Amino acid sequence: MLNLIQFAFTMLAIPALAVMCLLETNRKSQNTTLLCGLSIALLGAIGLALNPGEVWGWNFGLFSLSFGFDECGRIFGVLFAALFLPAGVFSLEYMEHDHAPGRYNAFFLLTLWAMLGLGMARNLFTYYMCYELMTILSLPLVIHEGTEDSHQAGLKYLGYSLFGAALALFGFFCLGSFCETTEFVAGGAVSAVGIANQPMLLLAAFCLLLGFGCKAGIMPLHFWLPTAHPVAPAPASAVLSATITKAGVLGVIRVIYYMLGADTLRGTWVQTVLLVLALATVFCGSMLAFQEKLLKRRLAWSSVSQVSYVLFGLFLLTSAGVQAAVMQAIFHAICKAALFLCAGAIIHHTGCVYVYQLNGVGKRLPVVMTCWTLASLSLVGIPPFAGFVSKWNLVTAGMEAVPGFGMAGAVILLVSALLTAGYLLPLTINGYFKKGIDGSVCRPTWRMLVPLALLSGVLLLLGVFSQGMVKVVAALSGLV
Repeated sequence: MLNLIQFAFTMLAIPALAVMCLLETNRKSQNTTLLCGLSIALLGAIGLALNPGEVWGWNFGLFSLSFGFDECGRIFGVLFAALFLPAGVFSLEYMEHDHAPGRYNAFFLLTLWAMLGLGMARNLFTYYMCYELMTILSLPLVIHEGTEDSHQAGLKYLGYSLFGAALALFGFFCLGSFCETTEFVAGGAVSAVGIANQPMLLLAAFCLLLGFGCKAGIMPLHFWLPTAHPVAPAPASAVLSATITKAGVLGVIRVIYYMLGADTLRGTWVQTVLLVLALATVFCGSMLAFQEKLLKRRLAWSSVSQVSYVLFGLFLLTSAGVQAAVMQAIFHAICKAALFLCAGAIIHHTGCVYVYQLNGVGKRLPVVMTCWTLASLSLVGIPPFAGFVSKWNLVTAGMEAVPGFGMAGAVILLVSALLTAGYLLPLTINGYFKKGIDGSVCRPTWRMLVPLALLSGVLLLLGVFSQGMVKVVAALSGLV
């Protein structure tokens, strides 16, 4: 008999396969199947998160596939499912005149299927397999438009992803000799052999962390983000930025805090190099976003910067750093999903893709620009929005952790916040108080407005009632 996890995986796969079978039928059937699949995924993720003891897997000699939520996995699993649903609802209107909606819907569901596997992975082999599967299944979302630019972006996305995965694979095989088990164990599982071979252990750790960091957009493996986002459909860009970058973050958490242990890396060259790369990415990403004129590419450079806030917190190797980083990961995911969907609504209903074309858009699309403003304020870190809570905690965690890096981190995060305000808030000001966008603009329907209002409203609620989120991530304090 299927247990709960097997049932959930099966019930998510069925709608994806059904959409593939409905490629030549009417759009209403495709959309209904998509919404059913996304709803099943969210309800299944919540149900499994409430029953974290369920474990399911197969053994293949030296390796095994093992699935089941733990404290960390259920946070990310529910987050993934919760963000795919509003993006899917948004796509009902955004993709209504698309040439191949069935193919898009199928791979949208299958990508979520792989990402839930990441959240439920109980060992490093399972995580790596789902990580590769996620890359393959999300590639059709990047190249969906079928243009030359989208094909070039897809090749870059695939190339960087495979290079990062190759680094991670090298680290995985090395780490298998230095850990007592490849199962995820809170606090790490480094063996006496690993301690005796510290130089090789640190090299393996660096390769794994840099490899998974590729999906999180850490420099120098970040170039796929500003290339893939502008050519992908807006709902796909939303999940690329909001959730697929978090797959890299989750991989970093698993390697540091469930395989190696924070003590293994604390004070080593690996920690120093990764902190430098994270802070450099925060600053450079913000600068490049500030200079960028193409709206979706500006948001992509923003993601490069903002996700490295999360990596900075994780590389501090402290309990406060981990909790602040996970909060930033959650808040950034919600915020960036809202911003990319707002950008998609603007582009869909005005045809404008450059920032300088958006003067007066607030008068034409008032609800969309209100949601854009709320999400922007959160990303900048203005109280009482959710982004303020996580960024304040990151700064305080940095100041208490690594000498020198704490002050440098506080300064760079402050500069990045000012740059973030400089590349997001002028769109609000110009959108409401300058003239532009002549002619009539078709207003979005509830299918676009409800997801936008929901995501931006959640950012405000999580900021005002942040203690609930603090309690959720407090369960991870035992990792360090």
